[in-house]
Amino acid sequence: MSLPVSDADPFDHENLEDPGPMHEKLREAGPVVHLTRYDTYALARYEHVYAALTDWQRFESGAGVGLSNFRTEKPWRPPSLLLEADPPRHDAPRRVLSKIVGPRSLHRLRERWAAEAAELVDRVLAQGDTADAVPALAEAFPLRVFPDAVGIPAEGRESLLPYGDHLFNAFGPSNDLVANGIPRVAELSAWVNAQCARDMLTPDGFGAAIWAAADRGELTPEQAPLVVRSLLSAGVDTTVHGLSAVLYAFATNPAQWQRLREQPALARVAFDEAVRWESPVQTFFRTATTDVTVGDSVIPDRAKILMFLGAANRDPRRWDGPDHFDLTRDPSGHVGFGMGIHQCVGQHIARLEAESLVTALARRVARLELAGPVRRHHNNTLRAWRSIPLHLHRS
Repeated sequence: MSLPVSDADPFDHENLEDPGPMHEKLREAGPVVHLTRYDTYALARYEHVYAALTDWQRFESGAGVGLSNFRTEKPWRPPSLLLEADPPRHDAPRRVLSKIVGPRSLHRLRERWAAEAAELVDRVLAQGDTADAVPALAEAFPLRVFPDAVGIPAEGRESLLPYGDHLFNAFGPSNDLVANGIPRVAELSAWVNAQCARDMLTPDGFGAAIWAAADRGELTPEQAPLVVRSLLSAGVDTTVHGLSAVLYAFATNPAQWQRLREQPALARVAFDEAVRWESPVQTFFRTATTDVTVGDSVIPDRAKILMFLGAANRDPRRWDGPDHFDLTRDPSGHVGFGMGIHQCVGQHIARLEAESLVTALARRVARLELAGPVRRHHNNTLRAWRSIPLHLHRS
């Protein structure tokens, strides 16, 4: 069978604004589509995206999870020991961090984060019945609780947002979005790297626990700051846009908000359904380590593979009514956090943040309603929001 070909540009502004039509075309074209513009091989169906995510031997991350190939091009920053490494290099950092940020370790944060979410919502409501959900809630809450949990100082933590934005833009081609971030790369990278040093971290945070693992010989002293950096790099933007997604979902699906208020235990299901529905992380790349047969087509050895997580999460072959946000659905199995050994190690942090904030809102707000036009924030990798004006109708 001849390989389907497309000249679509996943990174142009039209597709970043609304990737749905392109996703549908790619899914219907076949299991693999050759994207001629970037000479990469697209996977958009759930079955094949899932298979690639869980097959690190043939679809490697060590050559980079962006368009550039680390085998032939020097990366702009040291590669992540979690996201951009495969076994055995990946094993020790993953093992250490999984223990530090796993569900059991986060139990001690539950009450504190619930209280801080309640305080934030009360403060927003005290300022009036209208708020922009992105800066007021989706950005403010993670920037408050997550850096505290890592153990970095309060001063300068707003730098995490532009740093993360550039990091995820850099996984794509060198387009205008990358160019916009370049002037601040050196400044932001220096700030983030400085926060990873042992003497910058509070003794009771995730960062100190990573350095303690190095003291026990579970990591090398050289690996410790890189693992802290991995946590800081990926721990804010993705959660911000996940929170934005769930708030937008409820504002545009009032019956689902009412269902949540009646059944508060659905808060975590709501967040996972929003991650499936919106896919804050839209794409990641892999590199073939051999000729790989997918369907009736062959992806050649060393080729770059572009996995469309957002397309997979709305694949009607896997999901009934995939374009609907539905709290009666079981969203488990979505690939919004990846799958396999590279599945997002911080997903439990994101879920607890979302549960805390959504629960606090549900106790105080009877209805969420859009108060004006929403605006997207374009990023080469993320499905992001710039503005979601909301009316907050109090209970």
